[in-house]
Amino acid sequence: MRIGLISLVLAVSVCVYGQEGDTTVVEEDFSMYADAELAGDAKRFCTSKVFDLSPNKLISVGYDFQGAHDFTIDGNAPVKVKSVQGVRISSNFPVISKTNLLLNLGINFWEANYQIDDEASHPLATSLATRGLRTTGLSATLFKPLNEKNFILAQTQFDLNGDYFLPDFQSLTHTRVSGTLVYGWKKHDRLMYGFGVSRTYRIGEANYIPVFLYNYTAPSRKWGVESVFPARANLRRTFNTRTLAFFGYELEGQTYRMASLRNFENIMNPEFFRGFGDQPYAFENDLREAFYFNLSINLVSP
Repeated sequence: MRIGLISLVLAVSVCVYGQEGDTTVVEEDFSMYADAELAGDAKRFCTSKVFDLSPNKLISVGYDFQGAHDFTIDGNAPVKVKSVQGVRISSNFPVISKTNLLLNLGINFWEANYQIDDEASHPLATSLATRGLRTTGLSATLFKPLNEKNFILAQTQFDLNGDYFLPDFQSLTHTRVSGTLVYGWKKHDRLMYGFGVSRTYRIGEANYIPVFLYNYTAPSRKWGVESVFPARANLRRTFNTRTLAFFGYELEGQTYRMASLRNFENIMNPEFFRGFGDQPYAFENDLREAFYFNLSINLVSP
């Protein structure tokens, strides 16, 4: 049995990265480098960021909470969910950092524990209430500059999604593989963009969709945009080098293997690509809106 879970988050966030100390700045006279040239046949490469781009999260520990809401299972009576909550932990570190190649590797864990009024109303409700949902994953992100203006960005993710516990861990044969490949242009230090394709489970099932990368900082360096559309998009307000505010959205979703429902009648368990097709589901769920917040502590790059 596979079940999709999609979460669309609209949020306003303020990130304070630290307290500024002595603000005295000694300006360097860059005119002394006006006639400088690269030694020999050295090749220039574009960097992976624009001015004032938000820093990478090296280590993140967070807590998710979703308030009371209802959902129906295959047209049955609504299931009353009191809350959904859990922790998410991730890390992302550079393992290769050169002018012509950047490689980051990461790990992540994400769980959702359900509190339901009448968990016996349906086997799915029972499973969610007694076992919850979990994601454990590995990721790799590669930034390959080709020259001063062009680059390739590749990202792959291996996730194990299901209702498993550590004593009853899920087989690695059910690993979900997703990834993104983008070819881009670095126009200058305030603008980079690119076009590509992504294999994703963010909308619940495996799909291939076009993506648009766009990172921009205004000349005033007070405003900017950070987006990988359609997965996420944010308007950024920079107050100083350590305080940023964001307004935008991020779409999250996974496909989960429900091992606890393998004996439930009328449940199919094939491995097939459904995409945006019209093949019938075993049953369909209807989730209602709910209050949501996330609180996290992050160790970020300089």
